[in-house]
Amino acid sequence: MSANTKIRPAMVAGLFYPKKKLTLEREVALVLENSPEQQLSGKIYSIIAPHAGYMYSGGVAARAYRQLLDQDIELVIVISPSHREYFSEVSIYDGYAYSTPLGVIPVDRETAAQIADTSERIILSEKGHRFDEHALEVQLPFLQKVLEDFKLIPIVMGDQNIENIEALADRLAAVLTGKKALIVASSDLSHFYNYDKAALLDNVVLENVSRFDEDKLFEDLQESRCEMCGGGPVVAMMKAVKMMGATHSEVLLYRNSGDVTGDKSEVVGYMSAVFYGEK
Repeated sequence: MSANTKIRPAMVAGLFYPKKKLTLEREVALVLENSPEQQLSGKIYSIIAPHAGYMYSGGVAARAYRQLLDQDIELVIVISPSHREYFSEVSIYDGYAYSTPLGVIPVDRETAAQIADTSERIILSEKGHRFDEHALEVQLPFLQKVLEDFKLIPIVMGDQNIENIEALADRLAAVLTGKKALIVASSDLSHFYNYDKAALLDNVVLENVSRFDEDKLFEDLQESRCEMCGGGPVVAMMKAVKMMGATHSEVLLYRNSGDVTGDKSEVVGYMSAVFYGEK
């Protein structure tokens, strides 16, 4: 890469996860080592992982990433919501790489262009990738630790409406089918309810994910029977991988911030899940 190549720097290192490379490596390795490996048959198509600070949700995220250690994955698509700016489209980063303290991850610009090629709802842009947006970035050190060598397609959803969801799902399925690809949907669950209320809301998400029912999940989100800041990314991912051949889903772990801090008055929910099927 030349000196003029656009690379998205690590913007939340030192805030959501450690800034020093050695400390980050140790922290990620520790939570991965403490996560059991599930007995899953076939190819893993996608995972759901939370995006809070590692001290809160790192253990939940690690449960999903632990399942990838023996998978043959060359390309990772990370889909996240936008917390820092509103825009109407789905934005694929138009630069050459994302960076973390663990190194630089090259963007697969050719495949990114193919995904954006036929839909005006999907654009190549810096939108959603600027400022200190964290939801996509916090997934990357886990991927760097378990996969080491891969290319990235970083996607941030602005408007999470059904039209954008379906457009993204259709393009991902069309472009990624047959590739050694993984989709990561980045989302937390309910925010700032008491422990018991959060558990009730979050259980709706867990049931829909366990049943692999993306349409019911979207309906429940629309009707406020549950909450996910990354509901659009999750529903789009579920639609895409079902078209790509995934047949099974499994919720791996659910916790909320009250389980970590002991303060159960206002909590945030975290879930990890995996979607898989025959190769």
